[in-house]
Amino acid sequence: MGSEGPKSVTIHVTGFKRFHGVAQNPTEITVNGLKDYVEKRGLPAGVTLGSCTVLETAGEGGLPTLLKVIESESSSANGSNNGQVIWLHLGVNSGATKFAVERLAVNEATFRCADELGWQPQRLPIVPEDGGINQTRKTSCSTESILEYLKKKGFEVTMSDDAGRFVCNYVYYHSLRSAQQKGHKSLFVHVPTFNRVNQEEQMEFVAALLEAIASTC
Repeated sequence: MGSEGPKSVTIHVTGFKRFHGVAQNPTEITVNGLKDYVEKRGLPAGVTLGSCTVLETAGEGGLPTLLKVIESESSSANGSNNGQVIWLHLGVNSGATKFAVERLAVNEATFRCADELGWQPQRLPIVPEDGGINQTRKTSCSTESILEYLKKKGFEVTMSDDAGRFVCNYVYYHSLRSAQQKGHKSLFVHVPTFNRVNQEEQMEFVAALLEAIASTC
């Protein structure tokens, strides 16, 4: 048998709207401009940028939208090809000075402040049927290889095993759970604010991140 050509990889990306303490969420701006940026820059053969969605910064109240987007895009992908589907979620860490690749999510919702829809859980399991709040889910993406790729590109990036207990972790946990059920992959990456890393560099980083994920999945 001969070569079957480049592997097919579709990466769907989400970001968040503003939330308490962050009037301008860099992930909203990046995700909204990503398709145009990637169209001009290009992606490796076989790699497709799928949907780009900006989510409400909310846990329980925003969950139906998240799951609807995941379900619809997963179904359309499964119907069109047998390639790998990957969910990339971007969130901001206002105290960070560098990018952070998150390896896992914890089954705990403890919001330091109410989300944008007014929900503020404390020590609640995100998915009760999964067990207690110490339950974790880990990404199946090759995080070490992704980190190495991005560092070689010159980006300040680190690995993290703590995505917090706020909306970022909440979304990541549900995404990892859905990805495992559907045979897909999920990854969450935290970015700094624009006053720490400017908009152009963040866009370059996300484009490089897409390449890193595709080359290591």
